[in-house]
Amino acid sequence: MENKDNSLAARLFGSSVNYMRRFLFRILSVGPIPRHMAFILDGNRRFAKKLKREEGSGHRAGFLSLMSMLKYCYELGVKYVTIYAFSIDNFKRRPEEVQYVMDLMLEKIEGLLKEESIVNQYGIKVLFIGNLKLLNEPVRLAAEKAMKATSNNSNNVLLICVAYTSTDEITHAVEVSCQEKWKEIHELTASRADEELSEEKEEVSSIIKLTDIERHMYMAVAPDPDILVRTSGETRLSNFLLWQSSNCILYSPKALWPEIGLRHLVWAVLNFQRVYPYLEKRRKQL
Repeated sequence: MENKDNSLAARLFGSSVNYMRRFLFRILSVGPIPRHMAFILDGNRRFAKKLKREEGSGHRAGFLSLMSMLKYCYELGVKYVTIYAFSIDNFKRRPEEVQYVMDLMLEKIEGLLKEESIVNQYGIKVLFIGNLKLLNEPVRLAAEKAMKATSNNSNNVLLICVAYTSTDEITHAVEVSCQEKWKEIHELTASRADEELSEEKEEVSSIIKLTDIERHMYMAVAPDPDILVRTSGETRLSNFLLWQSSNCILYSPKALWPEIGLRHLVWAVLNFQRVYPYLEKRRKQL
């Protein structure tokens, strides 16, 4: 009997918390809501060390925080969420740690495809962003499977940056733009007389435009972020979305990633709403 009473109390408490959260989100929705939020998931290892637990427990706790944050964002009306899950530089860490993260990533990617997962609850399209060739085969295949399985979802978008850095993204975009334009030049010159070649050479110097490079960015599938959050109180971007973050709010709560919660999201959105007129003015000037 006591267990039933406890279970009922827990359900009532959970329902009350959900109601209050939705009520809070309705109040926030009176102002502008960010379309795209990006997160640097910093502090998983420090969290485990802080609690004197094994290192891997920090990553698992961080995953639970991620699921909660995704739920809050999508309930609030944020359509795009980008997370910095694994940098190219992270491959330089101890091999056993890299392997553990890859195994955990594989486990969680497969979990995303289950019927009861948050992906199906909120109609989320999952996109993996980065140099996916650097991933081991099981993780790469699982990522491709997840993208294919969720390709028809359109309510929300989750972008997972793995094997990613901004420098690699920019280099990739420039290389592809050059290859594309070089191919166009060859096709164009092959179809014209030799005497016209000099005119084509004059056009080559300015033939690659900013729009060409932006079109080939990994992150071209989403608008630029409105808010970028890095936990642990760090203010470095660590080679994340350098091209896309020139006109967004930066928020660095002291909480480690597994400690992040609803209050941090609310504070970030309030700060965004406070400076929204200025951001909009700047965007119109660009």
